[in-house]
Amino acid sequence: MNIIKSKNSKVIYRILLFFCLTISISSQAQKTKPIPVIFDSDMGPDYDDVGAITLLHAFADSGYINILATVASTKYEGVAAVFNVLNTYSRRPELLIGVPKSKALELKDSQHWTDSLLLNYPHKIKKNDEVLSSIEVYRRSLASQPDGSVTIITVGFLTNLADLLQSLPDKYSKLTGKELVRKKVKQLVCMAGSFPAGNEFNVRMDAASSKNVFENWETPILFSGVEIGMKIKTGLPLVNDRSIKNSPVKDVFRICIPLSPQDSAGRMSWDETAVLIAVKGYKPWWNIQTGKIKVAADGSNTWENGSSLHSYLIESESPILVRDQINKLIMHQPGKTKK
Repeated sequence: MNIIKSKNSKVIYRILLFFCLTISISSQAQKTKPIPVIFDSDMGPDYDDVGAITLLHAFADSGYINILATVASTKYEGVAAVFNVLNTYSRRPELLIGVPKSKALELKDSQHWTDSLLLNYPHKIKKNDEVLSSIEVYRRSLASQPDGSVTIITVGFLTNLADLLQSLPDKYSKLTGKELVRKKVKQLVCMAGSFPAGNEFNVRMDAASSKNVFENWETPILFSGVEIGMKIKTGLPLVNDRSIKNSPVKDVFRICIPLSPQDSAGRMSWDETAVLIAVKGYKPWWNIQTGKIKVAADGSNTWENGSSLHSYLIESESPILVRDQINKLIMHQPGKTKK
């Protein structure tokens, strides 16, 4: 009888061990599952957008994220082609691109880096009318993903997101835009605002859309305010690295940094911080303050502390640590993994 009990105990132990190992492996797999991401950028007039999309592709190469689409929030002719240049360089030439087809800003860079990219680097897409509208890209991408899974990173104007919230059911989903966001989006990460109060470019330039989004978005929003990226100067190691050649990313920083005295130590890294926290989280570099953003008609913003879906970054560690991290990432060579 004791022998039988002993054998039964061993069998039960092995079964329990098997289930524990299965759960552990499953848990590890879930932790490493790539985050589905939509990247929304004004891609010019500034050039930190180029640094941001480079981080995005570096994280995708490392398996942290799955890039669903890259979307423009401005519609100057050629913005789709600029996205295609950078996606092609990063070995994702077929990556979905969207451009606003209705009312939107048409702001372009003054340093002519966009023209340089289009002149010197391969791209199949030449005109904006060759790609889908931003809203169609958003609805198509969101509808294809599991519920509560998608992270949206916006480093430009809130035009597309306001239009998305107001969109109607279509061939991709029977849900309204607001319902689709509520069902599919895990979080929205914004390079936007000045905290605890101020007047910031991305929010101000399409104030009505900014106000609409921040009042009606029903999933968590994490803000990297203008005061965060202002202290993080990046790009010089990339420009000075002689081993990196035929790189549109390097060319952009090489062209633009000498054109502005304020960039002598590197370009302020507003947009890169949004990508960094969306993928890696805000710790250990920052803490957060929860509450709610309030946007006035002129685009200025204030903040109310409290319990809310909104939060903004507060500096915790030296900006130098973040600078070094971003500098490494924007030197990423396509196809090579980076941690």
